Amino acid sequence: MPESSSLPPPRQAYPSDLTDQEWEILAPLLPKPKGFGHPRTTELREVVNAIFYVIRSGCQWEMLPHDFPHHSTVYSYFNKWKKKGIWQAIHDKLRVDVREKVGKKAQATAASADSQTVKTAEKRGRYGALTGGS
Repeated sequence: MPESSSLPPPRQAYPSDLTDQEWEILAPLLPKPKGFGHPRTTELREVVNAIFYVIRSGCQWEMLPHDFPHHSTVYSYFNKWKKKGIWQAIHDKLRVDVREKVGKKAQATAASADSQTVKTAEKRGRYGALTGGS
């Protein structure tokens, strides 16, 4: 009698899915399991793939295809990582890695602002209040 596997069959890849090489870079930057309580049962790679699917496709969380983890699980991870600064930390680490790989200093040593940026940043009144101006 053939053995049945409890693993679901592999799903079709979406264009937004991480490659194995991208996952090897990203995985160590994600939070590790707490080590206590209920063990994690959700594959973080699939959570990240689902988040990237939403970002790339522009779909609503509730419209994630059913072969991803449940949309509430995916959104919960996304929101928790956002609040804890995980996304910013990942961005900062990858930016430094890329800069160093191309022979630049880890941190930028110059910045620029064009006149349009300055004009927009100084808007006042109702519009400025909506966008963060005074």
